[in-house]
Amino acid sequence: MKKRWLILLLILVSYIIIFIAKNNTDFAEYYAVNIYPFFVETLGLLSLKIRFSAAELIIMFLIGAIITLTGRAIIKSIKDKTWDHMKKYALILLSFISAAYFLFVIFCGINYYRYEFTRYSGLELKKSSKQELIELCELLIEDANEYRARLKTREGTASLVDDSYYDTARRAGYSMDKLSEEYEILRGNFSLPKPVSQSKIMSHFRITGVFFPYTFEANVNVHIPPYQVPSVMLHELVHLRGFMREDEANFIAYLASIKSGYDDFYYSGTMSALVHSMNALYSTDYDEFVRLYNMYSRDVKKDLEFSRNYWKEFDTKLADAANKVNDLYLKANNQDDGVRSYGRMVDLLLAYYRPKA
Repeated sequence: MKKRWLILLLILVSYIIIFIAKNNTDFAEYYAVNIYPFFVETLGLLSLKIRFSAAELIIMFLIGAIITLTGRAIIKSIKDKTWDHMKKYALILLSFISAAYFLFVIFCGINYYRYEFTRYSGLELKKSSKQELIELCELLIEDANEYRARLKTREGTASLVDDSYYDTARRAGYSMDKLSEEYEILRGNFSLPKPVSQSKIMSHFRITGVFFPYTFEANVNVHIPPYQVPSVMLHELVHLRGFMREDEANFIAYLASIKSGYDDFYYSGTMSALVHSMNALYSTDYDEFVRLYNMYSRDVKKDLEFSRNYWKEFDTKLADAANKVNDLYLKANNQDDGVRSYGRMVDLLLAYYRPKA
């Protein structure tokens, strides 16, 4: 019993570590560069050897275990007419949560407080004019139209060139390795993204991908529209490589996609960037948004419609609840804008395409 109370103290230890990281970026960066890779290459070794998602199996096991143990504690409490069993079970559960949170902090939580990618890319973020945003959208529309024309259409939307998502995962890993030749901070021995077998369940929660720090795996929902999969794979691989902020993960994934040498990857990353940029324009100048939208090719418009129809199927209260949980998670991990922090990607895109002095 005393040991379990000691485990609960890990919550306090975790908060102290986060407090230090939040107030000392050098500490967080030292961890990200020197300690985090050690965990990946040792504890994450199993993930390197297998192509299926160990995280998926662990989560299924935990759900089953919690349901079973909770039911057993309730039955024993009713049978013995005492709350002792429930109290003991509650302490065990809290101890587990405490240990899990501590490991989360140690395995990836500190990375939220590291230096931003701009420190390594040399990009300067600053306020941009509406005209700059319009020009960015025009550039992305031109790219999207060009690369969509190079892809085949299957079942109403752009298709990938691979016969399986495991082949796509291999190309995603190669694309990140290729980008790391330009940005050394991304180098390392990391596992490939893992297609999740029960991906449709993720869609019900509006989750396209998740980095699971306990196995150091980038897990991807492959039930989503195929053309979106490469971008999601790259996004989760960026998390695996130590950059946890959503805006940065989106931007780095975009860089990996356009430098990959693969047409379907280029299109996937460009569509992600285009949607973010056009959403920003929509809230700035609706008339310009409409004008530029009419520049989309017929196939690009069909892909967007396909995506809207797909996600409409999962527009439920469960999805809304999952979105609120995600919002709280982001705010709790150094992203004060919550889900709105995804919009910051546009500033990075503007900085990337801004003419060099």
